[in-house]
Amino acid sequence: MTTTKAAVSPPTAKKVPHKMELFGDVRIDNYYWLRDDSRKDPDVLSHLAAENSYTDFVMSGTKELEGQLYAEMRGRIKEADVSVPLRKGPYYYYDKNLEGKEYIQYCRRRVPDEAAPLTVHDVMPTGPDAPPEHVILDENVKAQQHKYYCVSSFHVSPDNKLVAYAEDIKGNEIYTVHIIDAESGDLVEKPLVGVTSYFEWVGNTALLYITMDEILREDKVWLHKLGTEQSTDSCLYYEKDDKFSLSLDSSESKKYLFVSSSSKTTTFIFYLDVAKPEGGLKVLTSRSEGIAMSASHRGDHFFIRRRSDECFNSEVLACPVDDVSALVVLIPHRKNVKIQQIQLFVDHLVVYQREEGLPSTVVYRLPAVGRPLNSLEGGKAIDFVDPVYAVEASESPFSSNVLRFSYTSLKTPPTVYDYDMDTGVSVVKKTQTVLGGFDASNYLTERKWVTAADGTQIPLSIVYQKNLVRLDGSDPLLLYGYGSYETCIDPNFKAARLSLLDRGFIFAIAHIRGGGEMGRQWYENGKYLKKKNTFTDFITAAEYLIENKYCSKEKLCIHGRSAGGLLIGAVLNMRPDLFKAAVAGVPFVDVLTTMLDPTIPLTTSEYEEWGDPRQEEFYYYMKSYSPVDNVKEQNYPHLLVQAGLNDPRVGYFEPAKFVAKLRELKRDDNLLLLKCDLGAGHFSKSGRFEKLQEEAFTYAFILKALDIVPYLGSSL
Repeated sequence: MTTTKAAVSPPTAKKVPHKMELFGDVRIDNYYWLRDDSRKDPDVLSHLAAENSYTDFVMSGTKELEGQLYAEMRGRIKEADVSVPLRKGPYYYYDKNLEGKEYIQYCRRRVPDEAAPLTVHDVMPTGPDAPPEHVILDENVKAQQHKYYCVSSFHVSPDNKLVAYAEDIKGNEIYTVHIIDAESGDLVEKPLVGVTSYFEWVGNTALLYITMDEILREDKVWLHKLGTEQSTDSCLYYEKDDKFSLSLDSSESKKYLFVSSSSKTTTFIFYLDVAKPEGGLKVLTSRSEGIAMSASHRGDHFFIRRRSDECFNSEVLACPVDDVSALVVLIPHRKNVKIQQIQLFVDHLVVYQREEGLPSTVVYRLPAVGRPLNSLEGGKAIDFVDPVYAVEASESPFSSNVLRFSYTSLKTPPTVYDYDMDTGVSVVKKTQTVLGGFDASNYLTERKWVTAADGTQIPLSIVYQKNLVRLDGSDPLLLYGYGSYETCIDPNFKAARLSLLDRGFIFAIAHIRGGGEMGRQWYENGKYLKKKNTFTDFITAAEYLIENKYCSKEKLCIHGRSAGGLLIGAVLNMRPDLFKAAVAGVPFVDVLTTMLDPTIPLTTSEYEEWGDPRQEEFYYYMKSYSPVDNVKEQNYPHLLVQAGLNDPRVGYFEPAKFVAKLRELKRDDNLLLLKCDLGAGHFSKSGRFEKLQEEAFTYAFILKALDIVPYLGSSL
């Protein structure tokens, strides 16, 4: 990369030694002072501002490129667009984007003939003779007074007269729930404050919602009756075990609400009869260590997806509503097929599952309500064509035979289908428009298998522009990874990524252990005392790409966010020679110190993911890979680290400390930049165009690190 002597020196954080000792092991953290839970300490804010100023200075020579990238990304978007309408009772509900606006509008129209049955060919009329559009809520208006604005949940009452929505104006994921008249938009009562985004309607006159404790653990369930003060709400359940957090779901039938209490290994469930809320929460499944469940309802049965040590990839069961102990197995456990999700309809059960890392969707016909439920056989799988792809469930009308889902691949824009579960007919309802001459046939997707040192086969998803790459080792490549929480990083389409692919980049995803792509055991083999498998799998994937001429060390860039940022930090310490540049977004890099402090949000609930370092074995294992604890006096690749001041999941101080320690110890002159958003949280900016600006900045950094900027006509 072309280099010049910087006129501005990188910020040097002051050293204030902080001694930590456990099991006879002493650690000195010189940058512990960067943690300020109030987010108001002037020294801390001054340091973060200095880091941002330095980043702006270093990247000032790529502003033209950044602007070009942003223009490309925005130019691919159909700015004025409408989501596929969902028919609910007498209305079609949909989201709408306006030209030049950052946020969406929530809209609805009357269904002209409510008695007409729903089919896959149903289309919402929009012409001059159609029922008029009504805007229920315009986020653009609400966001005008805020730097950050996010509506996380938007629920219409069963009678379609009221709407409740959860609003976050800081990015700290602490919400206010507003209840408005669906027609006038007027508030019907005082908002519910200091709550989570978990809430559901209980009939038309009450809400069930969840609040958090001081470490942001969802711990209490409340029943709120409209027209009463929040202070008088009834607490229906208090989860005292700090390893467990609560969540809330509604059955597809809308007759029951399910409150789940979950740790990383165990889930048990309560249910509330919406028609009889005075009966309170009742136990559906009891707490049993190592057993996790999710539930739904249809007719006179509850349906349960259950995972245990023996049935590690889950099985599907059913029990009568009036006898929850009388369980019958509908779909048995299969060692090579992971059941991820079930979706219920009056006459059908849809199972979203995964085999050999690839998702599939299987539809089963159910016996009529009231008939005996036995094992299900003869499910019909929906066919998909790409070698690597992703399928996502969408809300579908419970009483219909129409299944709605979204399909995408690395080269296929998200496409919404309505599928007739009786006839097998599918109809494309909408494909995301990609402007700018996009042609999917110009791109190739591949699926490769990489052999780890212990013989494990690791799947890789790859995409590139076939007319631009040479596959001789000279192509630039961006490798993405995550590998935690059993999360599947599926090969989704991303229009912004075309700005790299159309510059000759190859993009790859390493589906490493710790994720959920290959089943529950894939996750188990990348957590606790096997966490290092996540990092070595990623390194092995990188070596495979180099050995097979997809790129070279000089052209290999890597990216990960959150727990994926931990991945980036760990592999940079382990194999800094392997990569040219790295981007670590909101990275969880101070693992040991954070996990030793139960006052930090999420820590106690994470013991079953990473281990409890108050136990000696876990302490030393976590210390051996925690990125902040393993920064060495060695050369490192170019590195961009991103943080959010209001981030409740990964404290901004973790990436700040990581960068400070790297500045102290690393021996090279490569780029090391910290970009801390002082007005956002874990998920960065809230506006759709603001997010593109961040993406453009990230891509500009990667191109600068690879010295591709001069080729594009810009100066460094």
